[in-house]
Amino acid sequence: MSGLLYFVPTPIGNLEDMTFRAVKILKEVDYILCEDTRTSGFLLKHYEISKPLKSYHLHNEHQTTQKVIDDLKNGQNIAIITDAGTPGISDPGYLLAKAVSDQKLEMQCLPGATAFVPALVVSGLPNNEFLFAGFLPQKKGRQTKLKQLAEEKKTIVLYESPHKINTTLEQIKEFFGEETKVSLSREISKKFEETKRGNINELIEFSKSKTLKGEIVLVINNVDTKEDEDEKPLSKNKYKNLEK
Repeated sequence: MSGLLYFVPTPIGNLEDMTFRAVKILKEVDYILCEDTRTSGFLLKHYEISKPLKSYHLHNEHQTTQKVIDDLKNGQNIAIITDAGTPGISDPGYLLAKAVSDQKLEMQCLPGATAFVPALVVSGLPNNEFLFAGFLPQKKGRQTKLKQLAEEKKTIVLYESPHKINTTLEQIKEFFGEETKVSLSREISKKFEETKRGNINELIEFSKSKTLKGEIVLVINNVDTKEDEDEKPLSKNKYKNLEK
């Protein structure tokens, strides 16, 4: 009988965000795949988890995936974690999930921490329909991608690093327009968690006025405000008026 692969989210900052089920699974599997054994070793020590750690990251996932598939076929249960957040969401995991699916093996993803969901919720921007684009291309194809996203009439969610944030905000202004509303969240769940909301010019001024640290989530309102209001569900009072 083949084993089971678990995608286990880990805290993006606050260690208290680890779920009871995540700890239980990590204590039960045969071994754990991780991006950085040192970072994950600290997490496992905190929760008194003693399981073998095997490196699985962007630079070795192509070579390592087949060995993991073989171990699953031999009945081993395996977990994959990343340094922070949910595996496969802008982190290693997709290639392994595809391989497991292609081989018709079993896998489960536990619910848990990921940065873009809390950032989207607290943005105050329309979230009934959104597009998560992850990190933009570093160089080639960056402007093409931004142009494509600007044509999507829905809320856009991006990840960005501190050293690229000023450039990205300027490019958002260029491709989405000066009236675009944006929410910037950083250090989510950590001590210095911060969210700044405003139009793109206000966000550019904010970003340039201080040195931002930590992973940044940008939420961009690319929805026509009037259309968004028109598409909101009718309140109970409105239903009563219709019934009269």
